[in-house]
Amino acid sequence: MEKEEHIAKFKEGNISIILNSYNDLFSDFDPRPYNVRALSDDFLVECKKATVEKDEQIELRFMIPRKNRNAKNEIEIKKRLKDYFKKYFYKKESEIKKLKRSGFLWFFCGAVVMTLGAFLLRYEGFVFDILITILEPAGWFFFWEGLAKVVIEPKQKMPDHEFYKKMSDSKIVFVDY
Repeated sequence: MEKEEHIAKFKEGNISIILNSYNDLFSDFDPRPYNVRALSDDFLVECKKATVEKDEQIELRFMIPRKNRNAKNEIEIKKRLKDYFKKYFYKKESEIKKLKRSGFLWFFCGAVVMTLGAFLLRYEGFVFDILITILEPAGWFFFWEGLAKVVIEPKQKMPDHEFYKKMSDSKIVFVDY
């Protein structure tokens, strides 16, 4: 029974893609060699769909006719895929960190502006009334926009970040069919 459970769990993490040739993984418009060639949008979309519900280690299986297999090409393609997914994982991670830093700065500026507005409430006069009228909404704007940049916007980037994380950690294998 343990062996069957192990096999079932192993299969759950698989993403199997049938290829006629290695070119199916890459853009038709890019004639460069496999180690620098652009990946196909169709391939990336299919991978994203397949990884959405997978939480465990992913094994990316490319099924290719035995007569079309080439070990040298497979090594280059594996490296290209790993490099691509790691590059975009780190890029998304950097974007999220930058967004959060920016959000904290906005939040801090909002707090400072609101504090300044509250401090000016102690004074009377037309100029102070105008300053308070300007500073109060500006402070709230910075404050709430900062919170949105820290809490909401990173969540919108998380699906891509998670996809690239899963794919950069995936095991890539080529098998005959």
